[in-house]
Amino acid sequence: MPDKETRKRVARDRRQGKAASTQAGEFIREEIHHIREGKHGARSAKQAIAIGLSKARRAGVDLPPPKRGQTSEKTRKSAERAYARGHGAAPLRAPSAKRARASMNALRREPHAAAGHEALARQTHRAAQQRSASERSLAAEKAAVTKGPAGRAAAAKKAARTRARHEA
Repeated sequence: MPDKETRKRVARDRRQGKAASTQAGEFIREEIHHIREGKHGARSAKQAIAIGLSKARRAGVDLPPPKRGQTSEKTRKSAERAYARGHGAAPLRAPSAKRARASMNALRREPHAAAGHEALARQTHRAAQQRSASERSLAAEKAAVTKGPAGRAAAAKKAARTRARHEA
C-alpha cells in the first residue's frame, strides 16, 4: 500500500497534467526510500524500479504494460494484471496472506545497496545507453522547454556549482 504522502504527490502531478511516467516516478521514489530506511531490500536497482512501477499501475496511474517483445512474457502479464487492477478489474483470486508474507520476507533478505547512489547511477547510465543519441537529444530539448525560464536558470546555476566542485 503506497504511503499517504506519495498518493498526495501523485494526485498533484495528475492535476498538473504531468505524464504517467512522472506520476509513476513518485512510487519508484517511495520504493527507493523504503529500501534506504531498511524496510526491505532489492536484488538490483531494476527490481526496485519494477516494484515501484507495479505499485503505480495498481494505484491507477495510466502506465500501459510493455508491448510484446520488450520484456519477458511473465513480466508483461504481471504488468497487465497490475494495470487492470488499477483500472477497476476484480482480482483473479483473493490475495494469499501466506504468499504476501513470504514475498515480504524474501525482500527483507535482499541487500540494500540496490538503492544506493552508485547502483542508481549505474542503472540510469545503462538505460540511457540503450537509447540513441537523437532520442537522448530530443528528451533534453523537451526538458529544456518544459522547465521554463526560471527552471533553466536554476539548472544552469546548479550545473555551474557542480562543475566548480569537480574542478576544485
